[in-house]
Amino acid sequence: MPELSRFLGIAILMYFDDHNPPHFHVRYNDFRAIISIDDLTLVEGKLPPRVLGLVMEWAELHKNELSENWDMVQKTGKWFKIEPLV
Repeated sequence: MPELSRFLGIAILMYFDDHNPPHFHVRYNDFRAIISIDDLTLVEGKLPPRVLGLVMEWAELHKNELSENWDMVQKTGKWFKIEPLV
């Protein structure tokens, strides 16, 4: 399971051979969530409001990289790190 980015205790991950639609997973302490890449909506799970806001801000900045990673992970199993939110 590639960890694409980590910032402020928030881990952004993708799973190999995961199901469509394209999405990424978020872990923060005991919280877990799945975010759609296409429309940046919370698909499943729960995050504290402040954390969700930070994740959405980061995802908006890196939406193209998230899409590229989704395609690469699904097709080749390769991936690249994405800059954290600063």
